[in-house]
Amino acid sequence: MKPHGHSGLATGRAVVLFDGTCKLCNGWATFIISQDREHRLTLAAVQSPEGQALLKWAGLPQDQFNTIVLVENDRFYVRSDAMFKILAHLPARWHWLLLARIFPRVLRDWLYDKIALNRYQLFGRYDTCRLPAADHPDRFLGKNALK
Repeated sequence: MKPHGHSGLATGRAVVLFDGTCKLCNGWATFIISQDREHRLTLAAVQSPEGQALLKWAGLPQDQFNTIVLVENDRFYVRSDAMFKILAHLPARWHWLLLARIFPRVLRDWLYDKIALNRYQLFGRYDTCRLPAADHPDRFLGKNALK
């Protein structure tokens, strides 16, 4: 998907937007940090000013957020498409999971939505936005990364 206009991201920077209050989403962010040794992916909580700016740019809801988003090269991807794009950035040992793309998007997104809409009940929720421990100061999108 590609909205009109420029995202303001540095060229080639891939940003993963995730729900900072969701324990499952924080677990996924921690997994990305531990596996993405080449620092191809930058993270931003949807509750952060940078996350809110990217959601607005993409035309996605800024208050009811039920999907993960990957923003890359002035495009954004949601739900299962975002997951596959993220996996493609991780080391090759995780690329076998890309085989799940053989399933139709409607089925993949249906399953994704079932989990996403029930994530707080299934995995829990933090009272405030929390960010996982980063292995490098530039792992999270900061104000300096947006133009």
